[in-house]
Amino acid sequence: MSLSLVFNSLLLGVGLAMDAFSVSIANGLAEPHMSHSKMNGIAGCYAFFQWLMPMIGWFCVHTIAAYFTAFQKFIPWIALGLLLFIGIQMIIEGIQDRRKANEKDCSAAVPGTAESSADAACEERADNNTVSDRRLTLSQLILQGIATSIDALSVGFTIAEYRALEAFGSSVIIAVVTFFICMGGLLFGRKFGEKLAGRATILGGLILIGIGAEIFIRGVF
Repeated sequence: MSLSLVFNSLLLGVGLAMDAFSVSIANGLAEPHMSHSKMNGIAGCYAFFQWLMPMIGWFCVHTIAAYFTAFQKFIPWIALGLLLFIGIQMIIEGIQDRRKANEKDCSAAVPGTAESSADAACEERADNNTVSDRRLTLSQLILQGIATSIDALSVGFTIAEYRALEAFGSSVIIAVVTFFICMGGLLFGRKFGEKLAGRATILGGLILIGIGAEIFIRGVF
């Protein structure tokens, strides 16, 4: 592999990993007690899809280029739909968790305090105690991996002139870059997830919806 190919692949990796990085932050926020092994698995999943999509794109360019070009216009819609679905699901779960914690902590009146003060104390205690216990499922992780990497199909055109081995090597570099960037996002999100407590899952869902909208706008306009 030439130095220019390696350098171009590194730049592609950084650019393509930004959506996965943002989703990693959202996952870290939603699950602040996430184990290091799970973090490796999540970053590895995103890296795998960031390797797979350019290879699929490269293969399509060399085989069914006309059909692939027609399919490209649906990519932003697919990414938007997947991230909207997951984001809304996270927001609903976050609201339900906060409500359950609030009901649990406020089931008995706080003696010796005014009603408004008791309500405020109750809500504050619920926020502090509701450190999200949301767990990212395998199906959700796969959907996230597809949604954040599907635009990498277009990289097939960028690396179309590469031979098969060069295209493979370029995709591997993109995957490695994605892995380390996503690990950084997970660490960042996990650090602030505990501080945000019960609001973290809701914020994570909003981030996913925002990413979906950004991919859609970027792809359509």
